[in-house]
Amino acid sequence: MERISAWVLRRKRLVTLLALLAFLVGMGATPIAIQRLSEEYAHPGMPAFEANQEIVRIYGNGGHQRPFVPVVVLPRGRRADTSREAIGRAFAAVAAKLPQARVVSYADTGDPGLVGADARTTFGLVFPGTHSDGSPPGGGLGETPDESPAIVEAMIPHLPAGTRVHVTGLDTLAPSVDAGGVDVPAKIGVGVLAAVIVLSLVFRSALALVPILISVLSVFVSFIVILPLTLMMTVHDVALTTMPLLGLGIAVDYSLLLVARWREEQAGGVRGDEAVHRAMAAAGRAVLFSGAAVATGLVTMVVLPVPFLRSLGIAGMIICAVSVAATLTVLPVLLALTGRRLDRRGATGARFAREAAAGRAWSAWARGVVRLRRVAILGAGGLLLALAATGLGVNLGLPESRHLPATAPGHEGLAALTLAGIPTGVITPIDALVTGDPSGVVDRVRQVEGVAAVLAPEASAWRRDGSAVISVLPEAESGAVDGEATVTRVRAAVPESVLVGGNAAQSMDFRAHTYGAFPWMLAMIALVTFVMLARAFRSLLLPVKAIALNLLSLGAVIGAMVLLWQFGWGTREILGIQPTGSIGEFVPLTIFAFLYGLSMDYEVFILARMREEYDRTGETRHAVVEGVGRTGRLVTSAALILFVSFAALAMTPELDVKVFASGLALGVLLDATLIRGVLLPAAVAMMGRWNWWLPAWAARLLRVPASPLKDETPAL
Repeated sequence: MERISAWVLRRKRLVTLLALLAFLVGMGATPIAIQRLSEEYAHPGMPAFEANQEIVRIYGNGGHQRPFVPVVVLPRGRRADTSREAIGRAFAAVAAKLPQARVVSYADTGDPGLVGADARTTFGLVFPGTHSDGSPPGGGLGETPDESPAIVEAMIPHLPAGTRVHVTGLDTLAPSVDAGGVDVPAKIGVGVLAAVIVLSLVFRSALALVPILISVLSVFVSFIVILPLTLMMTVHDVALTTMPLLGLGIAVDYSLLLVARWREEQAGGVRGDEAVHRAMAAAGRAVLFSGAAVATGLVTMVVLPVPFLRSLGIAGMIICAVSVAATLTVLPVLLALTGRRLDRRGATGARFAREAAAGRAWSAWARGVVRLRRVAILGAGGLLLALAATGLGVNLGLPESRHLPATAPGHEGLAALTLAGIPTGVITPIDALVTGDPSGVVDRVRQVEGVAAVLAPEASAWRRDGSAVISVLPEAESGAVDGEATVTRVRAAVPESVLVGGNAAQSMDFRAHTYGAFPWMLAMIALVTFVMLARAFRSLLLPVKAIALNLLSLGAVIGAMVLLWQFGWGTREILGIQPTGSIGEFVPLTIFAFLYGLSMDYEVFILARMREEYDRTGETRHAVVEGVGRTGRLVTSAALILFVSFAALAMTPELDVKVFASGLALGVLLDATLIRGVLLPAAVAMMGRWNWWLPAWAARLLRVPASPLKDETPAL
């Protein structure tokens, strides 16, 4: 670190010019890179995804797309079988209104499964394909443009007087997205404002703007790296959200640590470049090891067979590496050139006196945790273990209609189906693509347990280029366990040449492929993190403890999500939305990608300071108290900034984003309080001198000095 700080401080003007140039180039590269980002959530190699892609290629609709389900309730005295011609005209009008749609009704098939027990309630399916706004089939739940008004308007003139038409389906039942979608820049702006406020309270001077400046620089420079990547590979637009949010968190974290250490050296009477050198020597190493561990952990996301998750890992690795580089090169120059002037208001004698010592409140808290370490571990650990155990029951499938808002526009149609004795599973059909005559496959699938009806009209919208698409209507919704079992039985019943797709089948394949690889990903991350932290802390046990606490924290977050979104504990009251009964299939993975790195930052900062104090005094109790006292305020401030950012993002109307962002906010909150404020100091105090043990054989492998066991005064 001394060599790096010496090099940049000898070349202050050059570093400043290069940083300014990089910032300007980054500003120019950002809009170009954003335009080249992909919005496609491709899942290559997954059978259902390939089936859905082929269905959409041939028919322009269906596949992963969830249909609209028009429900026709004829007036009393009228029956569906005697009104078949009128029903046919009504659905034909829908096909004319939506020319890209694939439509089926009782008039086309005569299938009794499309008629309720009252004989006057019937329904059909409308796969609208390319929507009126030009958007393609598919999309997240609630994102599909609502064609219900157009469907009702087209049908009513052709049906008997007094007929009621309702349109239901998962998308009509789910909360919809505003016309403007998710305003990511506005949400990031809220995070930046929160950062300015929190940092102003921490530094009480213009020095608060320095971490923000480093964060902004890191984000724009990262897009310089992203741009050439978009020319060589597909980069998903998840990077557009990932990099600013991670940049706001990681770059501010690293800057906070270095600036705070520089202030501490100033408080000790050290001035000029020497203060920067000492700050870099003490805090720069922690920044470097933290960044390396975080970036290496994130890049292992590329082992997952999902392009958008790979993009998440790549984007996280880039912003982390750039943040470290900016912190270790540009920030020392800023502190050397302008630090004293920017910190003039905060640099009073009294202020310096406070900077010279650990925070009294955090030191007192740490002493209490050390004294009651067994109680702290049992209490906080027990609570987090209970949450993690709850997380084992997470439902990653599609939401069921019974969990979606009863006030949604599609609820009346669902109620009409239920009242007529029609199973709600019909709103989640399974699409299958058959080569040649589909009659044999239809007969075979009709015999499958859990299938309510099989629809295979002979119309051109259902048969093209020597193929036929059939829609299998299950009795149980695809989001239910019985519904997924029906999908599995249908797949087993059809010949290998038949491609079985649909929303549920693709979701099942995604979970099988992605979470099947997840243990390997965890093993890779744990191994790399262990090696990095073992070198950083010269310890075998501290890295194990850090990894264990991180995984416990993540498990607890998933458990909290289960309580919030599956069980609905406070969801309506806190977020103004009814719980969905499930969590998006991608949510645990993306939460892991974000929180693992952020929480590891906090872990490294605290443990690095503890190690420094132990090396100085040889006493674990003092190391714990001093380490928490010195870093508690920084960790809390950084966590508060991110909590506000993610909480703001959770206020978006889009359901998937709301679930994801609320998980991140909960994760930051749990990690900064129970994990870093209670379990970490309690566990270090409990392990005593074993924390710092690194035998000679391990030290040789890691290429660092050994750290033998030493006798010390037991922590009280």
